[in-house]
Amino acid sequence: MRTAVTDAVTTDAYPLSPRNQVKRRHDRGFYDHATVHRLLDASMLCHVSYVIDGQPYCTPTFFWREGSKLYWHGSSASRMLRNQTGGERVCLTVAHLDSLVLARCGFNHSADYRAVMAFGTAYLVTDAIEKERALVAMVDRFFPERTASLRQSTVQEIKATSVIAMEIEQASAKIRSKGVADDDEDYELPIYAERIPVRTVLGRPEPCPRLLDGVERPASLGAYSEGRLLEDALRDAHFAHYAGG
Repeated sequence: MRTAVTDAVTTDAYPLSPRNQVKRRHDRGFYDHATVHRLLDASMLCHVSYVIDGQPYCTPTFFWREGSKLYWHGSSASRMLRNQTGGERVCLTVAHLDSLVLARCGFNHSADYRAVMAFGTAYLVTDAIEKERALVAMVDRFFPERTASLRQSTVQEIKATSVIAMEIEQASAKIRSKGVADDDEDYELPIYAERIPVRTVLGRPEPCPRLLDGVERPASLGAYSEGRLLEDALRDAHFAHYAGG
């Protein structure tokens, strides 16, 4: 199995098929678990695409990864979740915008990015133990050990929340990190070109104004400090949670 732009062969990759194969600029395609999982773990927002009665929909939602399985949640009244209770084919995507690329002609204007497309069969988590564990993971995966200090969820809160799971059957990542890439002859033109980096950076935490006296920010939130890249904080939280578990 080709994992990236090399011809390396490995079984540690998602199977290749016409469904997940990168067709345009296939040299930017990656299928190995490490690349796909790294990009998934650097995000908490995905888009889930599905079809209901012939009408396509695409829903943004929070998600997290456990091994090769993805989870996301929503209201029990959600149209998306109701449609996926019986095992529905879905496509889940994540994208990171890394830079804007201004070239010397309109055709070569572009962006540097990292994206993942994952395919599988989504199903509603109905087992009470698995659902409770997933709802804890939904918080602790992003904020390790936090649920231990929280008020216990009520029966109604748990009932109002549904959890969907999907084993990744096939996936691909596509990465552009080239910056300005003009035609050779265009470099001789007196036209300005540049790459504008794009980053999602954490701001200064703003404590709730209704905190009780003496309640301090826990040390476990240290990864979410001012000036850090969000994706670095999310990856650190992922490793901290699953290493501890």
